[in-house]
Amino acid sequence: MKNSYFPSDYLPILVQFILAAAFIGGTMIVTHLIGPSRKSKLKDDPFECGIESVGDARTPISVKYFLVAILFVLFDVEVIFMYPWAVNFKGLGMFGFVEMLLFMALLLSGFYYVIRKGVLNWEE
Repeated sequence: MKNSYFPSDYLPILVQFILAAAFIGGTMIVTHLIGPSRKSKLKDDPFECGIESVGDARTPISVKYFLVAILFVLFDVEVIFMYPWAVNFKGLGMFGFVEMLLFMALLLSGFYYVIRKGVLNWEE
């Protein structure tokens, strides 16, 4: 018999979503209504980690910073794919091993390309 899903099967998910949204909305409304609203110059000043704000927040940041950040996220996510492979290593057999070798070859070729392009060199 083929498994078929009906809209009524998704009712618990829909109810949970509605309850979560109602809780968030209700909490925001109640805290806005009963919370204090005292305005002052000192309270409205920007404050970050105990340090007074100095200068403009719109100072230019080097593109290198963003490239390194994107590469970190990219290679970090790629490495995450190795954990399920390591857990199922014996079950995947030789086919899984060859697939991981191919994956690692592609990953390392991308890393080699990044290094050859000098993206990680800060002294330029």
